[in-house]
This record gives sequence, C-alpha cells and structure tokens, in this order.
Amino acid sequence: MMPWRWPFADGRRSEINAHFAELRHKTPQLWNGRVLLGRNARFTADTFSADYFETDFASFLAWRDWGFPDASVFNGFGMGALRSRDGAYALGEMAPHTANAGRVYFPAGTPDLNDVRDGKVDIAGSVAREVEEETGLTAADYRVADDWDCVVAGPLIALMRGLQSDLDGETLRQRIEMNLARQAVPELAAIHLMRRRSDITAMVPPYMAAFLAARLTDAV
Repeated sequence: MMPWRWPFADGRRSEINAHFAELRHKTPQLWNGRVLLGRNARFTADTFSADYFETDFASFLAWRDWGFPDASVFNGFGMGALRSRDGAYALGEMAPHTANAGRVYFPAGTPDLNDVRDGKVDIAGSVAREVEEETGLTAADYRVADDWDCVVAGPLIALMRGLQSDLDGETLRQRIEMNLARQAVPELAAIHLMRRRSDITAMVPPYMAAFLAARLTDAV
C-alpha cells in the first residue's frame, strides 16, 4: 500500500459522481466503498509485486466503464480457481444487483482495505475471503495450490490460485447453491460447472476463457 492521489479520480470527480448516481438509479444496492487498485506492476521469474493505492468504488467503475482511460493503473485481483475431484471448474454467475451482473467467473473481488496486512495487500487472504463470502466454502473445504497463475489482460491482472475440492462437481455445485439459498442477498445467482471448452460461454470474460481453454479439452 502506498498513499497516492489518483489524478483521474480528482480531475473528473463531477462526471464520476454523475455516472455513479446513474448506476445507483438502475441498481440501488451499489455501495460506494473503498477499493485498492495497482500501479507499477513488476514481474520477476516467480513473483509479482505492485504499488496499490486506495480509491472509491465510483471512480473504479467510471474508469472501467469508460474504457480504462488511465493506462498507468490496473485492477490486480485474486481469484479462487475452484475445481472438483472429477475435474470440473466451478464458476459463479454474478447476481442482478451487482456491478457485474450476469458475468460468470471464479470467486473473486477487487481488493479492499480488509485485505491489507502490515501495510501490504494480502491477495491470498483476499481469495479466501471472497470464496467464503460468495460460496460459503472455507479453507477446510479445499486444498490450495502452492503456485499461482497470473493472467494479464490489459488493465486487468488476474492472480489465480488453484483450490482443489474433494467433492465431485455436482455435489460441489449443490453445496454452494444451498448456501446461496440461505443468504438474504447473495452475490451469486447460480453456479456453472466447466468440464469442456464447449462449456465456456460469452458471459465468461476473455481472460477467464483463456485460462479455462488452456486446461480443458472437448474430449468426452
């Protein structure tokens, strides 16, 4: 974490506020909380690091919706690549009240202040938190991979950690959907299992589709 004022957020504040007001009119549940975005991404042979800074969700949404006008900033977020014992990846469909309604991907979220530990952004902790919030699964329900996959897609840097469940795909889906049914306002509307490349739909973002296509086949 580094203290830094985002010129985009300061310079276009009135436009950002108007944009967020319009989004809130359509989706009243949106909340203008604080999120963490990144600058100065650095890659070495086996590590990723960056300078994260705090901003408001309204500025993040405007930056995203307006085509990422500040190319010096990126959204670097963790994802839980949840997989069943029979090889199916479990992806969540975002609920209508969220900012990404209808999109289908792994449990994930832009880091926020809850993910800061000793002045650093804890991406592993962010993944565990998002997985539990969205699916109800805790660290006792899966085994984490030792390594990470990093997918860079322009202003998006997805840091994916494999989470291996001992449940088969259908049982895993049923368990998560039972948890969603108990939530008053779940973030996810449904769980989709991806076993083959042909399961990947247009609602799966391109960076997620690339990750899945590299690991799945269309073999029966």
